[in-house]
Amino acid sequence: MAYRGIFHVVLILAFAATAFSTLSPCYYDKVCPEALPTIKRIVEAAVEKEGRMGASLLRLHFHDCFVQGCDASILLDDTSTIDSEKNAIPNNNSVRGFEVIDQIKKEVDKVCKRPVVSCADILAVAARDSVVALGGPTWKVPLGRRDSTTANRTLANNDIPSPFLNLTGLISSFRRQGLNETDLVALSGGHTIGFARCSAFRNRIYNATNIDPDFAKERQRTCPSTGGDSNLAPFDPTPLTFDVKYFSSLLQKRGLLISDQALFNGGSTDGLVKTYSLNFKAFSADFANSMIKMGNINVLTGNKGQIRSNCRRLNN
Repeated sequence: MAYRGIFHVVLILAFAATAFSTLSPCYYDKVCPEALPTIKRIVEAAVEKEGRMGASLLRLHFHDCFVQGCDASILLDDTSTIDSEKNAIPNNNSVRGFEVIDQIKKEVDKVCKRPVVSCADILAVAARDSVVALGGPTWKVPLGRRDSTTANRTLANNDIPSPFLNLTGLISSFRRQGLNETDLVALSGGHTIGFARCSAFRNRIYNATNIDPDFAKERQRTCPSTGGDSNLAPFDPTPLTFDVKYFSSLLQKRGLLISDQALFNGGSTDGLVKTYSLNFKAFSADFANSMIKMGNINVLTGNKGQIRSNCRRLNN
């Protein structure tokens, strides 16, 4: 009986290792060695043109992975059979960068001479290259994802973490994706770049008690109590630089979103926030590891899914 039990465990571990190893950073080395340099070039140009685009491309990958896995379902437009995730509450009039992904896809397919690079892989690599372009760490992106043939607006509404979640809600949301508290804090550190809309932080700056009063007044100047939903504010004082100012801001009760300040509010993640605020190297290492981990959520490989010719719609 003991032998059988050990045999079953070995089988399970072997299966898990095989599933994880289906992605490889070298996936395109032989079939299209120019793919990754092409993505990097276009991302760098887009970020140089508009610094905010770096955070937008990072966010696209995040919002994609949290809904039925990293499968580029977020890129699909509405059709008679596709209920686009772009229309979900967390994404509508919020996620952006689709035109950059379109440009990357066009150029990559051109240098590869056929559609060989998936839209899902493009999202993963563009996220990494965006972070690097803004001064953040690099990492080897496991590749070989395929693109979904479905989208799920309902899942997008339910599974993308809300900016109004407390720590318990955030931990639960990340745990459902197989991510732990270190992943939660490290990936939230992606807010060291980018901006948020007034509608996402209005409740905090007018009603929260765990907020620096001067910071609240400062944000109220560009985010009125009614109207101005699309007005932007930076997550931290250096929104175009990947650094640790996001975490330093949390220590000062200057987190922009409810979900940001929840990471430093007397809970289990306080210690990690303090560590990251003082140690860019530690934050960078954990961020890179968590990005790789997130990028492996429910990926499609082998014969599953497809390699889209156009990231916005399914192949004929």
